[in-house]
Amino acid sequence: MYTLISGLAKYLFQKDDYYILIVGLDNAGKTTYLEQTKTKYCKNYKMMNSSKITTTVGCNIGQIDIGRIRLNFWDLGGQEELQSLWDKYYADCHGVIYIVDSADRERLEESWQAFDRMLQSEQLTNVPLLLSCNKQDLDNCINVPEIKRIFNQSTPRIGVRDCMVLACSAITGDGINESIDWMKDCIIRNSKSRPPKMQDIG
Repeated sequence: MYTLISGLAKYLFQKDDYYILIVGLDNAGKTTYLEQTKTKYCKNYKMMNSSKITTTVGCNIGQIDIGRIRLNFWDLGGQEELQSLWDKYYADCHGVIYIVDSADRERLEESWQAFDRMLQSEQLTNVPLLLSCNKQDLDNCINVPEIKRIFNQSTPRIGVRDCMVLACSAITGDGINESIDWMKDCIIRNSKSRPPKMQDIG
């Protein structure tokens, strides 16, 4: 009887843990995106002042709970010398959010090249992929169809995985809920090939 009750309690008080990478070039708005996500999904969390957010050198970590699902985020530095560290996280991730700076036309090609290199890793095969076009609130930003046209050059590497391109603004929060909910649904659907880690609710 104890075993039965213990097992039921463990089931009721357990979270399915999934890990999501947030990557992209430096200054694309990855950390602000993570801060906005925590603000929207974590009760009483107050977003860090955007003026105090600095360039990520290592890894910022965030966590949100949606029902019995726990999403853990790894926000990685995007400078060229740090991109070589991204692949250390590929094997353990369940999804990738790639942030594009829609306000930086000069680096759009560079951003696509980093994206394409990332997709060469076999460790990311069939992992759900969200291309998040950030800073769509700014005047003269690059529109989503134009960004899509550039990144469509990677279609052969993307393959048949779940993949979505969405507009967002990490500053205003527009598009964040839609993006996170889409990713959550995809990683649950993909859980047979990338099962969650089980953690007791803390």
